[in-house]
Amino acid sequence: MSISLSTPFSQARFHLRNESDSQQLAQILAQYVESGVVFLIGDLGAGKTTLTRYWIQAFGHQGAVKSPTYTLVEPYHLASKNIYHFDLYRLQDPYELELMGIRDYLDEKDSLLLIEWPSKGEGVLRAPDVTIELTTQDDEIRQVTIHAPQQIIGAIKHDMKGRNLQNHSFNGDAE
Repeated sequence: MSISLSTPFSQARFHLRNESDSQQLAQILAQYVESGVVFLIGDLGAGKTTLTRYWIQAFGHQGAVKSPTYTLVEPYHLASKNIYHFDLYRLQDPYELELMGIRDYLDEKDSLLLIEWPSKGEGVLRAPDVTIELTTQDDEIRQVTIHAPQQIIGAIKHDMKGRNLQNHSFNGDAE
């Protein structure tokens, strides 16, 4: 993904009705968001880690994808790329990111950084290339809003329309 500061951003909103929908969305995201910084925003239990797990598996990871709640980061070194899953929920001070070498992660070419609770790293983290907001509408349904460059939003929407999803689970509307 090559994004310049002049790239126009757009957004799309989808509803995930079950875990299978989350898995399908992650597979689509893996096709169009292969590198860069992605902020995952949502309350506890909104589905950030579930989406991340399926996203990492879509790149070919076969083992468990564990939440880095206590370690802050879990690295996944795959044949085709490096993926770093950050969970900043327990971060006490954004400066802790500097101490753990966040600049090295941010500077690594072609890596993908999936960052949960990015607000905890405010002032240290750079602006995201993509932001994904997850909210819970009831026990099962998750609303997902993706903020990304227009070409990525267009590709995601096109791919989602082409999928034969059970009960037409994805309802997308660009804004």
